[in-house]
Amino acid sequence: MNSLILDEPPQATDTSLQECVEAACEKIPPLWPLTHFVAVNPFVGMADLDFGEALDVIHRAGHQSPFLPASNFASAWHDQSITKEDLRLACKNLDCENRLPTILQPPPEQWPLDNALLSVADALDVKNGTRWNGLALEEISKWCAAYHDQGQSLWQMPWKSLSLFRAWKRGAELDRTPEVSGIPGFRSHIKSLPDEARRAMETMLKDIGIPDSAREDYFHRLLMSVKGWAGYVQYLVREKKLRGKSDESLEQLLAIRLAYDWTLHKAFGGKPVISAKTKPSASLAAIWQEALEISHRRVWIQRLQSGDLSTSNPAGDRPSVQAVFCIDVRSEVMRRALELTDAKAETIGFAGFFGFPIEVVPINGSHGSARCPVLLTPSHRIHEHLHAGDPSAARSAEVQVAHREEEAGNWKRFKTASITSFSFVESLGLASVVPLLRKNLVMPPSSAAPQTSLPLAQECCPKNEPNGLSPEDRVTMALGALRNMGLTKNFARLILLCGHGGQSANNPFASSLDCGACGGHAGDANARVAAAVLNDPAARRSLPAHGVIIPDDTIFLGALHNTGTDEITIFDQESVPSTHQEDLKTLQDTLSRAGDLVRAERAIGLGVDPMSCPNVFGAMEKRSCDWAEVRPEWGLAGNHAFIAAPRSMTKNIKLDGQAFLHNYDAEEDNDLSVLELILCAPMVVASWINLQYFGSASNNDLFGSGNKLLHNVVGKMGVLEGNGGDLRSGLPWQSVHDGANLRHTPLRLNVFVKASPEAMDSILEKHESVANLVNHRWIHLFALGSDKILQRQPQGGWNPFSL
Repeated sequence: MNSLILDEPPQATDTSLQECVEAACEKIPPLWPLTHFVAVNPFVGMADLDFGEALDVIHRAGHQSPFLPASNFASAWHDQSITKEDLRLACKNLDCENRLPTILQPPPEQWPLDNALLSVADALDVKNGTRWNGLALEEISKWCAAYHDQGQSLWQMPWKSLSLFRAWKRGAELDRTPEVSGIPGFRSHIKSLPDEARRAMETMLKDIGIPDSAREDYFHRLLMSVKGWAGYVQYLVREKKLRGKSDESLEQLLAIRLAYDWTLHKAFGGKPVISAKTKPSASLAAIWQEALEISHRRVWIQRLQSGDLSTSNPAGDRPSVQAVFCIDVRSEVMRRALELTDAKAETIGFAGFFGFPIEVVPINGSHGSARCPVLLTPSHRIHEHLHAGDPSAARSAEVQVAHREEEAGNWKRFKTASITSFSFVESLGLASVVPLLRKNLVMPPSSAAPQTSLPLAQECCPKNEPNGLSPEDRVTMALGALRNMGLTKNFARLILLCGHGGQSANNPFASSLDCGACGGHAGDANARVAAAVLNDPAARRSLPAHGVIIPDDTIFLGALHNTGTDEITIFDQESVPSTHQEDLKTLQDTLSRAGDLVRAERAIGLGVDPMSCPNVFGAMEKRSCDWAEVRPEWGLAGNHAFIAAPRSMTKNIKLDGQAFLHNYDAEEDNDLSVLELILCAPMVVASWINLQYFGSASNNDLFGSGNKLLHNVVGKMGVLEGNGGDLRSGLPWQSVHDGANLRHTPLRLNVFVKASPEAMDSILEKHESVANLVNHRWIHLFALGSDKILQRQPQGGWNPFSL
C-alpha cells in the first residue's frame, strides 16, 4: 500500500485548515428528514470530479465499493448481457484501451480496495481487532439524536441552547461510557479542550500530527464514518444557507468525531493512515459499469428510433381533454393508459409543482412546508382551511380539527411518558388489538386525499408577511407555467393539472413515494393553487397582452394521482359549471378505465396476477393500506432516461415507467429560455433521483437505509437499522429489490433532448454545475435529430451514436 503513516512532523503547505474542512464537508450529501424525505444525489458534493474518480474516492473513504458486487457483473458476462464489444467500447470511452487484454474475462470475486483511508480508530481496529470506530459512532449517534430531537423524546437534552460542539462537550465531560469501554481519561481529556470547535481541532491535530497535505482526506474519512448524521447536519446547514444564514454545525460534528480519534491517540498512540494521492485511472469496477450501461443504452436508442424523430406536436383538432402530469416515471404509465383510453386526449409532462413554488401552512399550523423542488425556495405562502358553506361553519370545523390534534398529542404523551407507558401497555394492550385488527383486516372507506381548500387572499396575514398571490403574481406565474409546459394554444374545454402522491401505512419513508418536485409531499396543493390561478378571470384577462388567449369555456381542474392505487381524484368539482358537467362525467369515466389499465400493468411486478385476481383494485388498495407491507409500490425504481421532446415522438412507444417525460417544442422556444429551465432544474432533479437509486441499489449498506423490518425512527429525523449505529440514508433495500432480484439496475441517467447540439452547448457554457454533470460523466446527454441521434462527449463535441 502506497501510504503515509503519520509518524512525521507536520508539513507546511498553502492549504489552510479552513479550506480542508470546507473541502471535506462539501463531499457530504444532505439528508432530508422523514417528514419531507426527497431523493438526494449521494455524490452531490463531488460533481467537479469525474464519475469514476469520485466513486474511487468514496471507496477509499467509505471502505466499501460504491458499485454493484463483482458477482453481478460476472452473471451479466455469462448470460451475454455484457459482451466483449461492450467492454471494448467501455475501455475506449474511459481512455484505457491498453488494459483491454486483461479486461476480456470474468471480473474477480470482489473489487479490490487499494489505499484505504484509515482514521486512528480504524488503524487501531485493523491492528488489534478492536471496535473503537463502532464505539465512536454509537456515542456520536446517541448525542446527535438527543441534540437534534424534534419532540419525539420526552426527555430533552439540557444543553440544546448551546452549539452542537459545546453541547456535546458538556455531556461528554460527564459521560463515563467511553472510559467504561476502555478509553482511560476520556472525560478529563475532553474537559481540557477549548469550548470553540475550531480551536479544539487545532489542538487535537497538533497532538496527532496530521500534515496539512493529508487533512482533507483524513477529515473526509472521519465524516464518512458517521455519514448519516453528517448528512442530516449538512441538510440543516444547507437550509440555513438558502436563507442567507451561516451554520458551522457540520464542522463542529467533524470536531466531535476528531475528539474520539484524539483521545484514542492519547491513550494508545494510534496514527491515521492516509493514502498518497496517485494519478486517477479508471478502476476495474468503473470499466465494467461503463460496459453495463453501454448495453442498456443500446436498448434505449433502439426504442427511440422505433418512433418518429422528425415529428413535432401536430396542430390538430381541439383535444377532448388536456392532462398535465408530473415528469415522474410513474406518470408515463398513466399518460400512456389515458391516451389509449381516449385517442383525442392530450397529455403533457411538466414538473409536478406546476411552476408554483409555494409554502403551504396546514390548518391551525404556524409553520408551513415547501412544495417545490429542493433546488428552489418558496416564493409565496398559502394558508390551508377547511371548505365550508359559511365562515362560522368553517371556523367551527377548524376548532374541531385543533381539538382532535390536541387530544392526539396528549394521548401520545401519555403513552410514551416514563411513568405511564408501562401501565398503558398493561391496561390497554388487549383493547389495542381491536383497532389494530380493524386497521389490518378491514379496508378504509376511501383512499382519496383529504378535502381541503387553499385560500389565495392576503387580508388574513400581518402586513408585509407574504401570503397568497397578488394579482400581478398570478399573471406572472400563470404565464410562466403555461409557456414552460408548452400549453399556449388549442386549449381543451377541460384541462387537468394532476399532481401525485403515494399511499402506504407504517412507512417512515412514505414521503419518498410522494412528489420530489413538491419537496417530498403530494402534489395536490400545487395542482389546486395552479388551477385556481388559471381560472381566475382577472388573471386570464391580462394574458392576451402576452400572447396567450385562454377560451372562455376552458376550465382548469386540480387533481391527484394516487400512485399506490392508481386512482385519480379531481378536486373542487362543485365549482364546475353545469355547462361542463357532461365533460366532467366523461373525463371521470376515462380516468377510471385508464386506472384499470395501469393497475393491470403494475400488478404483475407486485406479485398480483391480473388474469386470476377478481379484484385488482382491491388487491392494490390492500397493499397500500397494509401496515406490514414492505413494498406497497416500486416508486421510481427503474428510472433510466429523461426525455424532453414533443409527446408525439414517444406517444406510441412503451417505456415501461422508466422515463421522465418532459414536453418540449424547440420551435416555440426561440430564446432557449424553456430549454435552459429544463436542463437546469427538472433534469438536475431527475439526475439526483437517478443517482440516489443508483447508490441504494449498487450498495445499500453504504448508500441506502437497509432492511425496513429493522427500522427504528429517531426524533422524526431518520431511522436506525436496529437499536443503534448511524442514521441511515437513502432508500430501503425493499425499495430496490424484490427478495430475489434487483428491481432497479444502477445506471446513470440517459438524457434525450429534441434540440440542436449548438443550443445545448450554449446553455452548458452558461451553467458550470450543469456542464459538470455532462463533462464528468454523471449523465449521458443526447440530441434527438430528425435522422440520427448524437451523443455529447465529455471533452466536448457530438458524435453519432452507433448501435
